Amino acid sequence: MATQFDPIVTLPWNGEELKLAPYLSAAAAVLAIVVVAAVVIRLAHVFVAGIARALLNRENLEGTAQELSAVELTKRTDTIETLGVNVIRFFVVVIAGLMILHAGFNLDIGPAIAGLGIAGIAIGLGTQNLVRDYLNGALILIENQYAKGDIVRIAGVSGKVEDFTLRRTTLRDQDGTVHTVPNGEITVASNLTRVWARVNQEVQVVYGTDIEKATAVVHRVGQQLLADPEWGPRILTAPAVERVSALGELGVTLKVVGTVRASEQWAVDGELRKRLLAAFAESGIEIPQPQRAMLTQPGRDDAAPRVDQAPAPDRADVNKG
Repeated sequence: MATQFDPIVTLPWNGEELKLAPYLSAAAAVLAIVVVAAVVIRLAHVFVAGIARALLNRENLEGTAQELSAVELTKRTDTIETLGVNVIRFFVVVIAGLMILHAGFNLDIGPAIAGLGIAGIAIGLGTQNLVRDYLNGALILIENQYAKGDIVRIAGVSGKVEDFTLRRTTLRDQDGTVHTVPNGEITVASNLTRVWARVNQEVQVVYGTDIEKATAVVHRVGQQLLADPEWGPRILTAPAVERVSALGELGVTLKVVGTVRASEQWAVDGELRKRLLAAFAESGIEIPQPQRAMLTQPGRDDAAPRVDQAPAPDRADVNKG
């Protein structure tokens, strides 16, 4: 008949016998908990990495991340993976720690669980904005709404993205002012430098201008700009007159449109205006100018009423002949 293994040791300092079975059982339980926790964390690495790659690869094939380089995709995948693994590791370590206290030291973990629940609620209420920042930052990375170097308009602020983390976005505007925007505050992100942009200008000419001639001049300037060795690589389609967009008080408005590389839209706009001014002047096409009424300054002789100036005749004077 098999007997249960129950080793007993004698303590040298007092001669008492100590049964090791309970301690061995507790040590085995603690070891098992540690091993399971390590396996769960390892599996979390694989699971989260697979999800991050799947999401970013889908965006790379079908979404807005097609222009990202392999290095940028790898960096974003690592960032998302680190965030997900850290969250899972935190919960696994806390749960494993409580189980070790109960199995290894026979402690009542009920009050600890209740205390952690209350602390979790308090921390959740206090850090909900921080959690929202991180989650929104992860979505911005996955969906590739913008990246470092893009010119964007977010949360009422426009500028170039100088730095981007999961918690906040740093912009520098045209005046050189640096703006730090928490990602949780971003509800609409307008990317002004995504792949291509439109040249969208309105040019006015005075009434009486030959519209066909003015249109031909604009087309010629657009083709010359496209053929220019310096400006041609920046332009995708030559600027041209799309339509007569308005008949205003000062003249006829022509809508001039074209497509350029997104980061070159402001430079091409300025060069197009400069060339149109020169071409219109050369072709005799006049751009309307606002009319100003000149008022004489008080105190001048020509503005002061003359004493010997007879008043204008009224109807009574006309009847008298």
